[in-house]
Amino acid sequence: MSTSTARFIEVQKALKGASYPARKDALLKTAKENDADETVMEALAALPDEDYDSPAAVSQAVGTGAR
Repeated sequence: MSTSTARFIEVQKALKGASYPARKDALLKTAKENDADETVMEALAALPDEDYDSPAAVSQAVGTGAR
């Protein structure tokens, strides 16, 4: 499994139960409630503060943004 695939899976696990559209602060809250690891929390914290329409939109932003 590639690093990006593993990261995608971890982000999706961390956001289980999130309601969309969601802003960054809501995503961080959900991830914390799901005991996301520090790497996932840092990736989500680095996202732009905007509305995300779906889990795929979050994963795309994580994959392209926090680098």
